[in-house]
Amino acid sequence: MSEVLRTGVADALVVLGLLVMTVGVYGLLTMPDVYTQLHAASKAVFLGVIALLGATALVADEPAVVYRAVLIAVFLLLTTPVSAHAVGRAAQLGAESVESRSSGEVSTWEGDDPATLDHDDPRPR
Repeated sequence: MSEVLRTGVADALVVLGLLVMTVGVYGLLTMPDVYTQLHAASKAVFLGVIALLGATALVADEPAVVYRAVLIAVFLLLTTPVSAHAVGRAAQLGAESVESRSSGEVSTWEGDDPATLDHDDPRPR
């Protein structure tokens, strides 16, 4: 691949990554509740950083840099859903409500009171 084409694709990936993360920050600030904010933030971080890592791997001259970028991408692929689930579960146990901005209604999860939750019960709620 020619150097000019490689640099152009890397620049496009950097711009794409920055745009995705900017949209994610906008979603984080405008979404009505913690669950939709969490969705916007986790998707923006994952997709934006993956685009930036792709740009890094394209312009890197050393194979070690490419390997590190791939390892970081795999780490994010594995840990982003797990951390989003942990934060969502903590919000649920903390009795965070689900708010619908379109109808103005606020609904709550069944069993929001953490004192009444049976943590040993394997059935989904």
